[in-house]
Amino acid sequence: MYKLITQTRSGFVAESLIDKKRITVNVRQNVSLLSEIAIYTLSEEVPLKQVLSAIKEKENGQQASVSPKDSKDKLEEYFFGILPEYDEDRVYASDIKKIVQWYNLLQQNDLLDFTEADETQPEKPKDEEE
Repeated sequence: MYKLITQTRSGFVAESLIDKKRITVNVRQNVSLLSEIAIYTLSEEVPLKQVLSAIKEKENGQQASVSPKDSKDKLEEYFFGILPEYDEDRVYASDIKKIVQWYNLLQQNDLLDFTEADETQPEKPKDEEE
């Protein structure tokens, strides 16, 4: 997961939230903004920001009470507490693990305030896993 630092003529510079290393991302590379990601529920798609905000509220702004390394059952039980209507057929345990990892990373970097739409919005190149 990366934070957008500055825009360049051919793309932008992003900084890793893990090790603070900076990379240049070409405009032609696939990048997903948090604002573009949604979680399937039985009736609609819920924006990831809303899910992360629900985790923040449940955890009182602290790290998640589950670990991404916890069992599939424990992760699913936790996620049902966050988003009871999530679609179990389309949201996998691996997705929940990633959401918990992202939440913890954003919490560590104090980036969970989604009330402002600013240019420092965390981003993650699709072709790079962290």
